Amino acid sequence: MNLHWLWGVVGIFSVVILVLLIKLFLLRKAAKEIQEGFRDRLTADTNTLIDVSTGDKVMRSLAAAVNRELARLRTQRRLYQHADTELKSAITNISHDLRTPLTAIYAYLALLEQEEKSEAAGRYLEIIRGRADLLKTLTEELFQYSVLLSPKEELHIEPLSLGEVLTESIASFYAPLKEHSITPDIHITGETVLRSLDRAALSRIFSNLLGNAVKYSRGDLEITLSESGEITFSNSAPDLDEIEIGRLFDRFYTVDSARKSTGLGLSIARTLVEQMNGKIWAESKSGRLAVHIRF
Repeated sequence: MNLHWLWGVVGIFSVVILVLLIKLFLLRKAAKEIQEGFRDRLTADTNTLIDVSTGDKVMRSLAAAVNRELARLRTQRRLYQHADTELKSAITNISHDLRTPLTAIYAYLALLEQEEKSEAAGRYLEIIRGRADLLKTLTEELFQYSVLLSPKEELHIEPLSLGEVLTESIASFYAPLKEHSITPDIHITGETVLRSLDRAALSRIFSNLLGNAVKYSRGDLEITLSESGEITFSNSAPDLDEIEIGRLFDRFYTVDSARKSTGLGLSIARTLVEQMNGKIWAESKSGRLAVHIRF
């Protein structure tokens, strides 16, 4: 009698354990379906809902909650894409609209400079030309950025010597560097470092970094190219904090309160580096800002 009772208890426990194992299997299967569905819908723009094969109320409620959040995320993504498209269009239009009157300003400035004028008028004209030059620089940055935002043209990829292009870029900045009393400390490896890149894009990257150094350096600039192909531009920047360094590559961000820049130089450099599958980042150590590039 006791033996039959014991076997009955064992049988009941076996059935309960089997039911729990099946339940656990179905829950794990539903969790995996939600995980895979969530991953797929993050990468694909689709309105298809995540569905689970189990009838468990809790798992189906979880799938419904995930679907609601995905719908909200899709809405926010579309709003962002629409706003980003409008911004790109506005930048393109502004850059083109500014260039036409600026050309006329330079033409009339040239005519005024040929006329007889008092010493005071000459000083005023000099100030006007300086402001026009600044406006030209800002407009050119906007124009270059609008070009990058346009449908991308094919990059002309070819084997390039990083040292050769870097040396050419530094030489082209001889006058601005001298004007700001900057004598760069240059360390370029004697080894030829070749990378498959677009020459115009690479030159633009170096020019933007050199231009940034001219604007913000305190008279010192160190440029290195290692055998591994890492390029570093560094200069003193004791006033920059970690938050500012983290935002250096954000478009329209500038540490210059006088707004003598659009803040697009480093953003353009980052875009070009990433288009050529490279990496660019900034860091600060002992009061020095270092911008690194690696292809």
